[in-house]
Amino acid sequence: MNGYSANVLSCVLWEKERLMKILVTYYSKTGNTKAVAQAIYDALDLKALALEDKEITPVGEVDDTKEYSLIFCGFPVYAHSVPVPVQNFIKTLKPGTNLALFSTHGSKTDGQMPKEAIHHAVGLAKDANILGSFTCRGKVASEIIDDLMSKPEHKAWALEAQSAQGHPDQADLEDAHVFARGTLKKAIGFKDFTKK
Repeated sequence: MNGYSANVLSCVLWEKERLMKILVTYYSKTGNTKAVAQAIYDALDLKALALEDKEITPVGEVDDTKEYSLIFCGFPVYAHSVPVPVQNFIKTLKPGTNLALFSTHGSKTDGQMPKEAIHHAVGLAKDANILGSFTCRGKVASEIIDDLMSKPEHKAWALEAQSAQGHPDQADLEDAHVFARGTLKKAIGFKDFTKK
């Protein structure tokens, strides 16, 4: 981005939001969702946009969300759904909150389980302004896979989850960067936002 474009963009953002404060929050047991949250946070190059207020915090440590212009909320998919701490967090959001959801899962990328979990999260955030969602694969703990392999009704999913080892990988994290920048573009409503 050249100096002129950065200055024009800064002026537009200042007028649009006065001060945009962004929260990236997540719930993570294995580190998958935390890694994606960090990638999203890193992609929000607010200094280049003259917006310097962003935070990354686990869901359980967020006290108040009213001051944020945009919230990214991430979670691992548990049994087609959203973990209870994330459900409780989403339910506390004020109406009109700009919200972007992301999840990690052991299923195939376009599998039914991650879709159902995102739909569930959207339903919980019924009064929020949903700006988008992102999912990617994440490794599943070996003890969970071993336990599910011993149950015939879960064996097929356990075999599928084994192939998620090594995720999120660099390509997944790059996709999270693109998602973050696109969501920021939606949040500020600036059509000529330039990608780094």
